[in-house]
Amino acid sequence: MKSTNLKLSILFSVTLLCLLAACSGGKEESKNSEDKEEVEKPKITLTKVSSSPEYPEASLKLNEPAAANEESTEVSFDFDVTNYELGVQTADADTKGLANSGKGQHIHLIVDNGPYSAHYEPTFSKEMEAGNHVILAFLSRSYHESVKNSSAFIVKQVAIGEAEGDSVDLSLPHLFYSRPKGTYKGADTEKLLL
Repeated sequence: MKSTNLKLSILFSVTLLCLLAACSGGKEESKNSEDKEEVEKPKITLTKVSSSPEYPEASLKLNEPAAANEESTEVSFDFDVTNYELGVQTADADTKGLANSGKGQHIHLIVDNGPYSAHYEPTFSKEMEAGNHVILAFLSRSYHESVKNSSAFIVKQVAIGEAEGDSVDLSLPHLFYSRPKGTYKGADTEKLLL
């Protein structure tokens, strides 16, 4: 497992650096100006997030939905959260300078590569269409950084109602992404969590 995590970490880092290299640069000539004035491009700097509380004993377990047999648009989720407190601010939130949820620590839920939804209680409902779905749930600090240990996340395929479509081989390596999300304005554009 450590080897797979290292490979995925290296792949992600290389991909991110290539992407940022394509976006970065110094000056560019303006094509609309007769005197070819130069325009300064904004620079992107990658900085490793300083040490965050680790929560090595935190765990997340999914009780529902294991599978659903009736077609429904509202699906109930029930998680067991151990050694992690939902709804409180992460101790170092005020030192990070990152977008921070005023509602505190939470569960990020991603369904079928969609944007995550944040949940501050271990039980909640979510609208979902009938079919096979892959869900990823993980514990998140109040500033949206994931808790990284082998018990703090769940990846599972669930069938809702009349489940049609292909199943996904979850034994293969996967790369998941949750931040940044949405639109950033003003001071929120100065520091983004990847």
